[in-house]
Amino acid sequence: MLNNPFKKTKYITVSQQALRKTEDTLETKPSIPNGMWVKCDGCGKIIYNNDLEENNKVCTQCNHHFRMTARERIEFIIDKDTFEEFDKDMTSDNPISFSGYEEKIRRMKENAGINEAVVTGRGRIIKEDVVICVMDSHFMMGSMGSVVGEKITRAIEKAIELRLPIIIFTASGGARMQEGMFSLMQMAKVSAAIGKLNEEGLLYITVLTDPTTGGVTASFAMLGDIILSEPGALIGFAGKRVIEQTIRQKLPEGFQKAEFLLEHGFVDKIVGRNELKSTLKKILFIHNRSK
Repeated sequence: MLNNPFKKTKYITVSQQALRKTEDTLETKPSIPNGMWVKCDGCGKIIYNNDLEENNKVCTQCNHHFRMTARERIEFIIDKDTFEEFDKDMTSDNPISFSGYEEKIRRMKENAGINEAVVTGRGRIIKEDVVICVMDSHFMMGSMGSVVGEKITRAIEKAIELRLPIIIFTASGGARMQEGMFSLMQMAKVSAAIGKLNEEGLLYITVLTDPTTGGVTASFAMLGDIILSEPGALIGFAGKRVIEQTIRQKLPEGFQKAEFLLEHGFVDKIVGRNELKSTLKKILFIHNRSK
């Protein structure tokens, strides 16, 4: 059946001159390369990417701290040409034959440019020797599998052998479900290694970055002699919604943010990224001179 057969249809005619003008406008319109600008998750402002990089990935408008890769953080925090990496080629197996796990690890290696969710090694922070572990949220959200636990444990043992302090930068979504119980075992293994480090009287500093959650928070992240955090970092065990559903109560504003944890005694100090290297230098200097 015809629908409104007597309806008049308006046709718009466009002159050849107008078409040529449109084509000329498109040709002269500037082309902006991808990645030149980035939107801040904190204030919503559009930031020139070069300015963000020059400010160590900290928003110049609201001080929001963007996440860094492990390589970026090492380059930022460790003196140039002093970093010596440990266990670089160690990679994950598939201990419980989880479907698709090998392929996911392969993609992560290609995308993140590292073999696992943590990079470990030794270097200097303003001429102070240190062993360092840096977790990377860009590799499976920094989840802690057997290789992550093994690399951190070996780094702690190396710190004991070399009689050096150790700094661990945490960034993790928690235990890696694709490895089941093998992942959960790493909580006890790393914590036991830190216990040995403590018996030797060596310094252990943790720097909590966004996000630090799950089994990492429940183990070695909170065992530092000194616990620092970057501003605004998400720090906790279970997610906010899970806790609210369990206790049937509304949680306070800013719950699980670094500032909330500082107020309640879980964190010793919140340090902005641009002051972090000098702050670590001071701590290491005081510790080394007091031995």
